[in-house]
Amino acid sequence: MKNFDPLRDYLAQQTAPELVLRMDEIEEMLGFDLPRASHRAAWWDSTYAPDEHMPQREACLAAGYIATRLPDGSGVRFRRIKTDRSRWRG
Repeated sequence: MKNFDPLRDYLAQQTAPELVLRMDEIEEMLGFDLPRASHRAAWWDSTYAPDEHMPQREACLAAGYIATRLPDGSGVRFRRIKTDRSRWRG
């Protein structure tokens, strides 16, 4: 199984509410080529088959981002998951 920890760690360090990475940038970060399936939107979509173990989705979610493949398949848009911070107030 491929290790997506470098992607998780990179995303966890980001402060932007949204960012886009090209497929080749993601591959360079990971140190391996993404499978052909990565060019399909469902491969990244965390709402598609949520019970299926998909390490790339889990890495994004663990870093606080939801991933969506760009319409042209050239990259992935990462959007920070909105959390309800009101529960942290005393």
